[in-house]
Amino acid sequence: MKASETVCYNIKTAWHAIYRMYNMAAAKHDITTSIGFVLLNIDVKNGTPATKIAPLIGLETRSLTRMLKTLESQQIIFRQADISDKRLVRIFLTEKGIKKREAARKAVLTFNHLVHERISQEKLDIFFQVVNEIQSITENGKYDLA
Repeated sequence: MKASETVCYNIKTAWHAIYRMYNMAAAKHDITTSIGFVLLNIDVKNGTPATKIAPLIGLETRSLTRMLKTLESQQIIFRQADISDKRLVRIFLTEKGIKKREAARKAVLTFNHLVHERISQEKLDIFFQVVNEIQSITENGKYDLA
């Protein structure tokens, strides 16, 4: 079997192409794709607990911690103790962060629009079903790849 015939190869190459496309768009706003995804997962009104962000976007906690420190130093986000639970730290966007979040949001919506223009809803529904099944297989944990 050729690499190009495997599920992993096709998912990986498609994701890398999407990631590069988003990085080019993000660079125009002095951010990266990863930062854009972080910003998109921060609730604009209520903030988001720092502990909830990493699992939402598949980042390791250490990587997110470094990224949040950088974003804070660039005045894109700020941290604030939760009003009801002082042990919990919420991440909020600054005005600068809201603008960068909007740029990321626009890029995602534009890409989705382009995909919907070229691929029928029927094919997209099948794609989402397949991706969900693949994700279910990986999360099941009842496999031995060795």
